[in-house]
Amino acid sequence: MRDEVRVAIVGGGAMGVGLLYFLAHEGWTDTLLIEKDELTSGSTWHAAGLIPHFIGDLNTAKIHRDTADLYRNIHHETGMHAGWHGCGAVRLARTDDEVDWFYYVHGMLASIGVESHLLGPMQINEVAPLLDLKPDVGLGLWTPDDGWTDPSAATNSMAAGARNLGAEISRKNRALDMNQLADGRWEVLTEKGRVVAEHVVNAAGCHTPQVGAMVGLETPIESVVHQYLVTERIEEVAALDTEHPVVRDPRSSCYYRQEHDGLIIGPYEREDAKEYGVGGIDWDLTFHLTPVELDRLLPWLDLAAQRLPCFAGAGIKQVVSGPITHTPDAGFLMGPAPGLRNYWYCAGASIGITQGPGAGKYLAQWMVHGQTEINVANMDPRRFGPYAPGRYTHERSIDEFHEMYQVRMPNEYRDAGRPMKKTPLYDTLDTKGARWQEVWGWERAMYFSPQPEVYSFRRSSAHDEVGTEVRAIRDRVGVADLTAFAKFMVTGPDAAALLDRLSANRLPARDGGIRLVHMLTTRGGIESEMTITRLGEQRFYLNSAITAQWHDFDWLSSHIRPDEKVTVEDVTDRTGILAVTGPLSRDLLAPLTDADLTNRAFPWLTSQQIEVAGAPCVALRVSYVGELGWEIHMSLEHMVKVYQAIHQAGASLGIIDFGSRAMNVMRLEKAYKAHGAELTTEITPVEARLDRFIAYDKEFQGRAATIARRDQTEPLTMVLVYAQLDEGDADCLGNEPTYDGDRIMGITTSGTWAHSVGRSILFAYVDPDFEAPGSQFEVGIMNRRRTATVLAEPVWDPSSARLRG
Repeated sequence: MRDEVRVAIVGGGAMGVGLLYFLAHEGWTDTLLIEKDELTSGSTWHAAGLIPHFIGDLNTAKIHRDTADLYRNIHHETGMHAGWHGCGAVRLARTDDEVDWFYYVHGMLASIGVESHLLGPMQINEVAPLLDLKPDVGLGLWTPDDGWTDPSAATNSMAAGARNLGAEISRKNRALDMNQLADGRWEVLTEKGRVVAEHVVNAAGCHTPQVGAMVGLETPIESVVHQYLVTERIEEVAALDTEHPVVRDPRSSCYYRQEHDGLIIGPYEREDAKEYGVGGIDWDLTFHLTPVELDRLLPWLDLAAQRLPCFAGAGIKQVVSGPITHTPDAGFLMGPAPGLRNYWYCAGASIGITQGPGAGKYLAQWMVHGQTEINVANMDPRRFGPYAPGRYTHERSIDEFHEMYQVRMPNEYRDAGRPMKKTPLYDTLDTKGARWQEVWGWERAMYFSPQPEVYSFRRSSAHDEVGTEVRAIRDRVGVADLTAFAKFMVTGPDAAALLDRLSANRLPARDGGIRLVHMLTTRGGIESEMTITRLGEQRFYLNSAITAQWHDFDWLSSHIRPDEKVTVEDVTDRTGILAVTGPLSRDLLAPLTDADLTNRAFPWLTSQQIEVAGAPCVALRVSYVGELGWEIHMSLEHMVKVYQAIHQAGASLGIIDFGSRAMNVMRLEKAYKAHGAELTTEITPVEARLDRFIAYDKEFQGRAATIARRDQTEPLTMVLVYAQLDEGDADCLGNEPTYDGDRIMGITTSGTWAHSVGRSILFAYVDPDFEAPGSQFEVGIMNRRRTATVLAEPVWDPSSARLRG
């Protein structure tokens, strides 16, 4: 075993070996994988090996696609087959919501080149003849490139490929401890000795939380027991001419696949799932299975027998019962651990044999190049905060297991694990009918209604109520609790130098100035978007999306040079924000403060330290909704008093409480681009058409790459446009395909019904030939092609006169 390497990976399952393989293909072969026993001996070996393409997240779908491609072809490189069975798969839909979900996923898969087909019941039985589809199945999604693989063969074929390129694997060698050395490198103590690495990766599967604890990390992963049955020979299966496709059935919450002349039936029971090893898992367990508990499965097996009549009388050859890792959102952890330099996660996948190779591919890109070719925000471990380990992870992971095969509705936030973090206004707003979403642990009001939402992939029951909030703000004034945003103080003699180096835009030149800035990777990708307020020559106040709180703190802190005197302080949890916005907002606030709120004294994009209702505040004259307005930032202890004063002063003006849904409508009406939707790491400011926010005549990280992109050393393949849709009963959700004739040329990023003007609007990436105003292209929405027309300007207040009013 080497004693010094560039990368040490702890864990030899599909996730760890997939990373080792792709690091080698990126040219990093000074690598060591440390496995406590044999490869796959944790949870990989007992997986059923299914490789699906159907998933509701665009970038995770790319990972599944890349995994299937690798397993089909890796034998050409290594001489070892991955045990690939390309039998295809069918997923069944019973309800209108499930049908609409299939329409959405079908379009999304088309946009990344994955073949899928929508099948009626007769067509389903042509490819899956063993199924009884009565009385409920109305549609199926057939993905012919799906299949299954032998988990051990697949993992070992990747291991062979990595070894052939120079990577090393040390088996039967448990990692005992880890420490970060004074020079920033990592010391890993193992049963076979000590190794020092520039980077360390926790890919320890079910042991991931225990390995993380070695360096003080609490990891939001919980293992849940999954059981599946292997039947004896079934004559109807043996008589098939071709291998039966894998089937996923939401009614029984089961998958079905052929195993020789029998079947594998794998339920995800929808109640009473059982966690495993919450207090820690014995290090000595290897190739371990848990005791069989069939009673929990019986209701679901009965439904499976109704769907697969040939299973009803089958003998059971074996029951496989073992722990599988889960996270609170059913995604995996791939990327940097919060607060630690060069410590990475590649773990937590509930279908690791599907996600391991693709996760390894993109994590290798991230480690080697500092950027990936896909948007990995939904995989970044920092999407969870310190609130997550414990009750939240436990309840959410169990709920995600229960819901494995159920439809995921737009704007649905399930109750499991909530609430975790509440602002001082929670009870007040809840009494007023706030409908809540959970973002980074915080409860945030989406809209206000006495009735719960009936969710839909089309326009939901909240449509009119959101419209009421939008129109009230356009006509009068509204207030919103925006506490759930990230907030940082950056101070010190070198604070301006740090921020100027990272910001593609110029910093505010004067105290009180405000600038929207974008921070880029060295390759020009849009890593972060922040509002910077200059409070003093050495004191800056930064705001960004709450979901990026740990990410942005790490980003700022990690770029401080050794000789720079800068402090980055996270003040999120002690600072509240109230947004007061609308044409009457000045009239509302004037009686509550001694500050002069006129344009001359308090112009747009400036800030002042003032008192509101007797509370010291920092007031920012900004508005994400495109109206006259102020954000009032204060200590949490003052929020209730200030909110009550705002409502009392606004009563005669027709004040309304509004939530995040109305805010998103209004930002789209103003054609404001959102980080995480229009603006992501694989996109540069050039494609996103952010030129007015880029100061090309100053130095900033990513400048050279952005200039090269602007000057088109390589032709642009897509650009962002703002457009309106023709008539229909659904608006863009994001990630719908855009078409030039029958050619898919891009995707939408977000869309809404613009209540202020009565139109459906969207942002989309399209071929540059379609950028000119008036250009038309098609968008695939709910299994229909609809025409979009490119707009020259925002549909609301294109001159921004109302903002400056």
